[in-house]
Amino acid sequence: MSDKMSEPALNALKVAFTYMPKSIEVTKYEYGNDYKKILDHIETVREMLLINDVDPEEVYGEINPESTPNSSY
Repeated sequence: MSDKMSEPALNALKVAFTYMPKSIEVTKYEYGNDYKKILDHIETVREMLLINDVDPEEVYGEINPESTPNSSY
């Protein structure tokens, strides 16, 4: 079985990922006792992006290029 996703499914995952909180934002104070489960979910999505040759750090810029700052290098 291949873990590679179809383009429409991968694009949907990218869009959803842009609206997920960043791992550093997920705290027990903000999310209560579910914070560990939420961190696990974020990691699962990041892993699926990586399996599909997508850099999670570049997804926001790909989905929202008009609101992404220009590179400084």
